[in-house]
Amino acid sequence: MNRYLLPLSVLGTVAGGAVLLRDYVAGGSCPSKATILGKTVIVTGANTGIGKQTALELAKRGGNIILACRDMEKCEAAARDIRRETLNHHVSARHLDLASLKSIREFAAKITEEKERVHILINNAAVMRCPHWTTEDGFEMQFGVNHLGHFLLTNLLLDTLKASAPSRIVNLSSLAHVAGHMDFDDLNWEKRTYDTKAAYCQSKLAVVLFTKELSRRLQGTCVASLAGLSLPLALRLEQSSCDAGPMGGQARVPEQSRWTRDTHGTVFTGARSRRH
Repeated sequence: MNRYLLPLSVLGTVAGGAVLLRDYVAGGSCPSKATILGKTVIVTGANTGIGKQTALELAKRGGNIILACRDMEKCEAAARDIRRETLNHHVSARHLDLASLKSIREFAAKITEEKERVHILINNAAVMRCPHWTTEDGFEMQFGVNHLGHFLLTNLLLDTLKASAPSRIVNLSSLAHVAGHMDFDDLNWEKRTYDTKAAYCQSKLAVVLFTKELSRRLQGTCVASLAGLSLPLALRLEQSSCDAGPMGGQARVPEQSRWTRDTHGTVFTGARSRRH
């Protein structure tokens, strides 16, 4: 029996470590019971991955979820999956191609025409390390989709978001922004040899810079601007002018920064809030 003790102990340790790692990466279960009944949420790129899981969780909490995707077949399938799993029938699929300014304007126009309120905008969609492609309007693809597309969408919906306050804008970035460099003389990589990794990092840095500036401009509006960092996904509360929590309920951000974990490993750090 003794000769099996060490191998079994090692195996048990490895198995236990694997379970703990899985739980850490997955983030465990969200302890919050907050609901968003009647709140309208837009999630771009919601047919798969983080976007779909985000839409699923918010649908469970009673939100009116709009999945905004380029591929409508996959988008409709994701919407059906979410409706079936959550029994929330207020989950719809809309076409949005972030590589087309025309598509973005058409999407925003329909939303503002049909919806009086948009409470949460989650700019999740992204392309990563693609070849040197360009968008319909001639922008380098990663910069055009990851930053410029969401930049335009956010600004077109900003008045509606302000009218829906307390509201939230979440811009998903990546830890790759740390390695990013903004070359304002050549944002489209027309003068340099194209580096797909560097272009991706630049696009994600642009998302973070946009979020910080948006946060500054939204002070006093009761609209919070948040930057999300994935792998592991982290959301940094850049600014919140009201006492409303991310789900629209009354939840104050403490004066000292704090960390909590949500369903999918999301880590929230609350910066000092401004109260008006």
